Amino acid sequence: MPHQETDRGTLWSRWRRLHRLYVTIATEFVLEAPLCPELEQGLEVPSAEWDSAAESWFAEMDRRIQIHHLRQFAQNSAQMNEDALRDFIAHHLNKIERTAQDRDKLDFLLVQFFSQRSSLSATDPDPGLELVAKALEPVLGEFEITAPEFVSRIDDVSREALDMQSLKAMFTARIIERGREIKAGCGDNFFDPIALAAFTRFGFLTRRRFFRLMHDDLNRIFDGLRELESRGVATLDCRKAQFAADEPVARLRLICQSWRVMFHAEYSSGQPLALLVDLRTAVEAALAQSSGTSPKAKAATASSGTGVEFEVSASLAAPETK
Repeated sequence: MPHQETDRGTLWSRWRRLHRLYVTIATEFVLEAPLCPELEQGLEVPSAEWDSAAESWFAEMDRRIQIHHLRQFAQNSAQMNEDALRDFIAHHLNKIERTAQDRDKLDFLLVQFFSQRSSLSATDPDPGLELVAKALEPVLGEFEITAPEFVSRIDDVSREALDMQSLKAMFTARIIERGREIKAGCGDNFFDPIALAAFTRFGFLTRRRFFRLMHDDLNRIFDGLRELESRGVATLDCRKAQFAADEPVARLRLICQSWRVMFHAEYSSGQPLALLVDLRTAVEAALAQSSGTSPKAKAATASSGTGVEFEVSASLAAPETK
């Protein structure tokens, strides 16, 4: 259901605030932004013609600004505070005609809004749908917590994600892909408040689980590399992880250290998670192989990999859940 804005003054004030943010995003990502004199002049009471011009400008900019632009900006810019998130969310909710990209942007924005508003720590219990709905009331309003069939389906996938013990298991179970399929299957019902809350919860829980599993994989890789060095292993064949056939163990340790720092931030890095999974596989295979070799062994080979390309995003930080 479209969330129509009835107060033209409120709508125009929001557009003026968003105009500044849109121009900033376009500048940051070197996107061409057409001029909009109506918004730039900043009149408080626009004419109907100015409304139409502003609406056309936003429609064009929404086509140019992709989800990954918005994600990176939102997770790295101090300008994307709670007030700005409210404006972005209201903008996409207020559209009469929405694209799949609008859906993905709104999905991300709501997860980001909930994450900022709830301030849940890594050790806090996983939030239920009621808590998520309450936190989203400032942007979605009050609504009844019903249980349409698709809500039950996405909850099932959420529970499955929380049971995963490794990133490789997450890939194998196709958690993110299945969430996307359910989302796409909702059609216009996705924009109903209960659906938005359910997918926000799914995005938040999946992102949180990915963070935990990423750090677990990194820790296991560090432990494995230290053990390999103690056995005299100097290089690994990491071609399946897109590294060299004789990648020095010392360099792998430095790479993983940089990933550890990167993963402390929100999941907007765009680094392929599959590399992390494949590197862990290579290290574990090298450990198994070197256990039967002499301490002077200079190299170990691991040829197995995930064969999966998956980028850190969002829907799930962390994962992209669009």
